[in-house]
Amino acid sequence: MKHLIIAFVAIFAFTAVKSQAKKPTDILKFSSETVDLGKPKVGNPVTATFTFTNTSKEDIVIETVTPGCGCTKSDYTKEPIKPGKTGTITATYNAATVGNFTKQVRVKFLGIDQEQVLTITGQVQQ
Repeated sequence: MKHLIIAFVAIFAFTAVKSQAKKPTDILKFSSETVDLGKPKVGNPVTATFTFTNTSKEDIVIETVTPGCGCTKSDYTKEPIKPGKTGTITATYNAATVGNFTKQVRVKFLGIDQEQVLTITGQVQQ
């Protein structure tokens, strides 16, 4: 019986901790998660800048930024972002093909379980 109670308490504690997994929105605030890049001309790369504020009480570090395809390049704030300070992530789309586009960039923050998904959209013109 004693082992059963210990097992139950352990399972309950693990479930409670797991349900409190951090999300990016728990510790930072993006000015926008989607940027419309308008109607760029074909052959002219266009860049979106995503700005966010650290709303936590600890430094935040961007671990990785992964564009969804080879047509998008990214850059980001490399140093830790202090509480109350801002960081940026840029996504540059190579507007090589005429037509509508929607591209995503996935951002992983150190110590945060979920990725933040940022989106750029637009319509490349001839």
